[in-house]
Amino acid sequence: MLYQVKDGTVSAGGQTILSHVDFYIKEKEKIAVVGKNGAGKTTLLRLLAGELTPDRDDSRGSYGRSHDTVTGAAAAGSDLDSTAKRTQRVKKKKTSGNPETGITMSRNITIDMLRQADKSNLDLTIEQILLEACPDKDTYSKERFDYEMEYDRLFTGFGFEKEQKSRTLGSFSGGEQTKISLIKLLLEKPDLLLLDEPTNHLDMKTVEWLEDYLINYPKAVVMVSHDRAFLDAVATGVYELENGALHRYAGNYTQYRQQKLKNLQIQRKAYERQQAEIAHNNELIEKFKHKPKKAAFARSRKTMLARMKPIEKPVEDEAHIFTGNIEPQFPGGKWVYEAKELKIGYDGRALLELSLRIRRGQKIAVIGDNGIGKSTFLKTVAGLIPPIKGTSQLGSNLLVGYFDQQSALIDSEKTVRDHFHELFPALVEKDLRKTLGMYLFGGANASKRISSLSGGEKSRLVLAELLTGRPNLMILDEPTNHMDIPAKETLESAFKAYTGTMLFVSHDRYFIKQVADAILVFEKDKVMYYPFGYDHYISRLKASQDGSLPALMQAKDAAMVEALAAVPKRERHETRQLSTDEAYLEWKLTLAAEPMLKAAKEAEKAYEALCEAESELDAEALRSCDLSDFCEKIPCGNNLAGEYKSCDIYSEKLNQNIINSDTAEENVDKLRQQYENAADSWTNECTKWYDIYLNEMYPETDF
Repeated sequence: MLYQVKDGTVSAGGQTILSHVDFYIKEKEKIAVVGKNGAGKTTLLRLLAGELTPDRDDSRGSYGRSHDTVTGAAAAGSDLDSTAKRTQRVKKKKTSGNPETGITMSRNITIDMLRQADKSNLDLTIEQILLEACPDKDTYSKERFDYEMEYDRLFTGFGFEKEQKSRTLGSFSGGEQTKISLIKLLLEKPDLLLLDEPTNHLDMKTVEWLEDYLINYPKAVVMVSHDRAFLDAVATGVYELENGALHRYAGNYTQYRQQKLKNLQIQRKAYERQQAEIAHNNELIEKFKHKPKKAAFARSRKTMLARMKPIEKPVEDEAHIFTGNIEPQFPGGKWVYEAKELKIGYDGRALLELSLRIRRGQKIAVIGDNGIGKSTFLKTVAGLIPPIKGTSQLGSNLLVGYFDQQSALIDSEKTVRDHFHELFPALVEKDLRKTLGMYLFGGANASKRISSLSGGEKSRLVLAELLTGRPNLMILDEPTNHMDIPAKETLESAFKAYTGTMLFVSHDRYFIKQVADAILVFEKDKVMYYPFGYDHYISRLKASQDGSLPALMQAKDAAMVEALAAVPKRERHETRQLSTDEAYLEWKLTLAAEPMLKAAKEAEKAYEALCEAESELDAEALRSCDLSDFCEKIPCGNNLAGEYKSCDIYSEKLNQNIINSDTAEENVDKLRQQYENAADSWTNECTKWYDIYLNEMYPETDF
């Protein structure tokens, strides 16, 4: 164990922030710390960094950290240079009192934490600052050469030019100074690297570069971040901080969320079963406690309840997960949008030209660098700004819902409940409260005045209005900006349940991964289309040798393929639209598509079986807790033996229902795995077909 905290408590201002927490990290582990804002994540990092000491526990007569074991920079305390991120070297701890408590390290280790840049260094050049940490001061040594090569790699990896090393620190913006602090920290290569929101001020490409660097970092890392895609890529374990307590989960962020929701479901069922058993026993006690012949039986039940270890009621997850579909008011036409040689821009200046067709039901994410024209494209599609040249045409029978950051600038003294009721007067009070609760405006939050809501809450309210209005086309520009993780996960769930068409811009890679089924990549002077999800796009991008993705097809080519697929075969032959080469290509692609269609049917079949099993599981869960009908039919006799027999029958029935429920749950897990395997197989077959298409369409390109 590289570093371990046992039974640690930290208080500040008379308030307990961390309560008897246990934390450990092994060599080379990458640990994420998650939790609500204000839960104490930064406090935990400061504890690990040695800035805070665990509270004294009089029962063991010692502090958690022994100060005389700390040497090096940490002993200097507040005199440390803040740009040096406070390095500490800690000898193996010698505890007094209880050896099972406190902080221990396996050996002498260095611990560094990311901090703000030191303002006293503003007149120094970047090269001077970075060379301060060089372990060898000999200008011509091999170690110094390797160090300079490494800091060149880091410097350019974070988006700087090599020539900028000669600039002073003060000539860079605040965000750039934070990047430089992170570069210096990474160059020091501590045994335990502590990162608090390391992806702030970084663009998408730089974050992806940092992910690869940290994955290959040879030592341990503890990180706090709201970037879930970053945590998914880097983390091998997750600590959740909730109500001052730490809970450890294996795997990355997505695996942690899946396991937490599963644990909640198990605990909820166990709690409901115990409550049902307690209620039944209390009924028996009340029924028989005044009958002399049966008082002993009532006392035995009372004793059993007193000895029963209570199961805590689970704290429900803040995010609301939508289980049913959100259907548009009406489906609309097959083709939702079409652009032909469309030039987009403003003030007469064209940014990009593209041709594109969007089919009903697609959820397309638009990605690319800032300022390249993504938001301009959305405004053009929505009809808010005219095209410079070409055709931009929405389909027939469309009800469009449009959202951008200006949409969230609502200000009113009305409450959330009253504002929502004015928009949807047909909703009765019960349905109104239920709808608001689904978007995390339940309870007291419904009585908040709109003027008091944060920017993220206002955005969530506007998006709730759009989804409740059920348009068949949603155009969204950065819908999850300024939202916390529960709010993002609620909206992700809603957008996944939404069966209409979506076109959206987002820099949240996790959100894109969860929602999008196709990608539009805006690059300089061109737009590329990728027909699969974001994970698939990134894996193919990383697999390419030169960092580009030749597997992207031009958006206009995708439009041509969609148009070709839309023409009935009989009509194609009658109008002689296909040449011999085109007919051969269609035949070959159709033949190659057969395994893909077969895999799709298998995946659909597995999904239907999973849905049926989940419905049965819900029914079993209800049966395990509800035995009221059965209890009414139990023939209770007029003697004590008859009563004991009735209760034995009840207990046997309850246990059987619990066993049936557990069996149904195991069956659901098995079917879920079968569905995931079938879905993976279908994706692989789609990829094979796509590769054949690319090789036929672009035979001279090396894929």
